[in-house]
Amino acid sequence: MLDRLTRSWVLRLGRLEEVKNMLRARCRPKSEELVIGIGEGPTAADRHEARVSDLGEDHGWHSTSSAANPVVDPQALPAPAGLHPCKSGAPVLSREDSPGGRGFATLPRGPDIDVEFSLDLNLPGHDAERVDEDGAREERERRIRVVQAKDARFDGWFFIAVVTTRVYCRPSCPVVPPKPENMRFYPSAAAAQQAGFRACKRCRPDASPGSPQWSERADLVARAMRLIADGVIDRDGVPGLAARLGYSVRQVERQLLAELGAGPLALARAQRAQTARLLIETSALPMGDIAFAAGFASIRTFNDTVREVFALSPTELRHRAGRGLAAAAPGGLSLRLPFRSPLFPDNLFGHLAATAIPGVEEWRDGAYRRTLRLPHGRGIVALRPGPEYIACQLSLTDLRDLAIAISRCRRLLDLDADPVAMGDLLRQDSALAPLVQKAPGRRVPRTVDPGEFAVRVVLGQQVSTAAARTHAARLVAAHGEQIDDPAGGLTHLFPDLTALAAVGPATLAVPQARRLTFSFLTEALASGAIDLGVGCDWEQARAGLGALPGLGPWSVETIAMRGLGDPDAFTAGDLGVRVAARQLGLPATPAALTRRSAAWRPWRAYAVQYLWATGDHAINWMPADGRGGAAPGPGFRQRRKEPA
Repeated sequence: MLDRLTRSWVLRLGRLEEVKNMLRARCRPKSEELVIGIGEGPTAADRHEARVSDLGEDHGWHSTSSAANPVVDPQALPAPAGLHPCKSGAPVLSREDSPGGRGFATLPRGPDIDVEFSLDLNLPGHDAERVDEDGAREERERRIRVVQAKDARFDGWFFIAVVTTRVYCRPSCPVVPPKPENMRFYPSAAAAQQAGFRACKRCRPDASPGSPQWSERADLVARAMRLIADGVIDRDGVPGLAARLGYSVRQVERQLLAELGAGPLALARAQRAQTARLLIETSALPMGDIAFAAGFASIRTFNDTVREVFALSPTELRHRAGRGLAAAAPGGLSLRLPFRSPLFPDNLFGHLAATAIPGVEEWRDGAYRRTLRLPHGRGIVALRPGPEYIACQLSLTDLRDLAIAISRCRRLLDLDADPVAMGDLLRQDSALAPLVQKAPGRRVPRTVDPGEFAVRVVLGQQVSTAAARTHAARLVAAHGEQIDDPAGGLTHLFPDLTALAAVGPATLAVPQARRLTFSFLTEALASGAIDLGVGCDWEQARAGLGALPGLGPWSVETIAMRGLGDPDAFTAGDLGVRVAARQLGLPATPAALTRRSAAWRPWRAYAVQYLWATGDHAINWMPADGRGGAAPGPGFRQRRKEPA
């Protein structure tokens, strides 16, 4: 491969063989990326991604950071005639911790194009002297076994592509598995699409559950993926994404490329394609409306993307759906939200129904319903649990919010969690093992709006659930935006942060200390001093919340657990947790219980769900079919009390 590439470049530069030999002598696989500039090299504004069709299988050059093989500093390399080290000063990136990730070594060619080499170690053809062959072979064999077993637990973790058919699938695809030598593995659907593979028409890999990593991790890549799913790129572009993360555009792009094999634009494009497919197959909207609702800038781009990703035109996709689509109300959609089994719905929907704010949320006819405040408008969602998927009915005033609404509903129900990994770890504790065995797959009930949830936590301090619902309902009635709900009894959106910051504390029927906490919190959220968004830094958010008067450890960890989605948040001072710990023979004091919980990391938020399940609370049972929120169960007041 290198010889073939060399022949094409020697004609232009005449000295690349010297560079190749130097890199072979000084570089090793599986480490940081090395960037070597050729010629004057483009500026950051000039750089863009390009695939080179004659590269065949992906290959890459790496440097190593061991003592025997120090990191190669581009500035320290001897420059052959006509060449000089890259002047960009970009930081090197490691792929050691990237699960099946990809990195890139880049050779800029003049001011107009970059050539990128994939570092996907599971591909054949790598030089044995440059690749950690044992580790790569072992990882590849594990993935092959997963594909041959059609194990649905790994859907979304990685994607398999078949070189003979140019199709990519989820690991559980029902078709006969391909030969191992024809398999290629990619960490994201966007990476497979960029490599020229189309989505399988049988298993629909683009609709698989999201990787649980993005819910579990708090690093730059995970935060970026949560923001991309929330539609930040469609609204603010890549510069807006980078600004929210606090990094430069170049750093964000390089990190995503190194781990996911695709940049932010490619990842957003894959999301647009999935949104377009949902609209094509579940609505009778004209294709032009679907194109712009999915986030495409033009109908031509929409048509080209759909054909490239699905190997079908938009019209053919609609015909292939195999059902007549009657004209529906504007914005009305029926969807299926997949999840990783097992899923225990009782505490998930029971908690949401038991704490529902009248007018904003309700349990009606076997479904949890609530209003949504979205970037382009508002919506109403109904979520009904099923054995294989969550039935989702969405009514949106602006279909551009579809992908964002789906992402928030999945986050609300914690559908991208990995219940098998969580259960396996918690079962190792003899006190929790019977609880996990009895009800595997408990999820953490979360929220569609972290700011809203933080305000609700303050209103619910040291009062019963019924009182907390009453306080929140009064706030909504006085300051929330009214909506129409022909299908149910929803009446308002929860007030936005600007409206909450303008609320006079004296109007709240709560103690003076709680009024001050409410005022400080809403002002900090409205001004941006504290960021609780999906892409926020969890530790910075904890520090900001903890600095506010009236927010103790219970409040901060509750917001981290259900608002931020931190799977390791732990409310050691929660009275219900302490009572359950005492009953199970665990330490009952917060300090001792925190030390004991170290064995449950990084799944302590799920351990809290199992500890709560030992109590006689309304949150632990699926509510009976009916209207409005479920009545609180006995003992629920104690569970919400803020420890002194």
